[in-house]
Amino acid sequence: MQEDRIRMTPFKVKDCALLVRMSGLPPAINLRELRERLAACSENALFHHFCEPLLRPAFDHPDYRNDFAVWAKWYLADRVLAERLGILDPFSMGSLEEVRAVTLDIIDERLSEVAAIPSAAPGDEFYFLEATTIVFDTEDRIASARELAPAIRKMTNGSVYYHFLEARRRTPAGRDDFSAWLKAEEKKNAKYIRALDSIDFYFHTLSNLKEEIIAALEKVERKR
Repeated sequence: MQEDRIRMTPFKVKDCALLVRMSGLPPAINLRELRERLAACSENALFHHFCEPLLRPAFDHPDYRNDFAVWAKWYLADRVLAERLGILDPFSMGSLEEVRAVTLDIIDERLSEVAAIPSAAPGDEFYFLEATTIVFDTEDRIASARELAPAIRKMTNGSVYYHFLEARRRTPAGRDDFSAWLKAEEKKNAKYIRALDSIDFYFHTLSNLKEEIIAALEKVERKR
């Protein structure tokens, strides 16, 4: 452990919050308009509606992890479409443009199946939003791999989101920040890296994801 402390640069724990704004696109009242707006919206808006809902305190839809699926179920009353959109994992795709293309294909398929275009009631339109991630240093530091699990236990959901999810878009390697940090001593930390890589993270709430990360790291510790 002392060697870890000497050779590894301490991990800087950060937290984040979202500054949300309107995208400038007109709201969508039906599925055809949603398709048109999706084709034209920014990647920032795509990321917000697919990847950032978990960070919003008001988001409470355990069956779905993106805003499009939620809107399809509750406001278009189209459970079939909601299920198809709900299983999309944007982090498994190579780019946000691929996410856009797959989503448009799903909507096009659904439009070809229905006799009438699913529509929402007035007041329940879909508004395309964008967000800026505000990041701040918590001043907490992690000195070694063995300190990761107890440190993560103390983290906020914002920190877990920033380091484990948002990092996959932010970093060139597309990895979480914990794994990227551990790779500085890759041979020594290989078991921890594999444990983090094994987590199927997208379909968890942030609280559940936090527990999954801790459990995976503690399992490595028990086998030391």
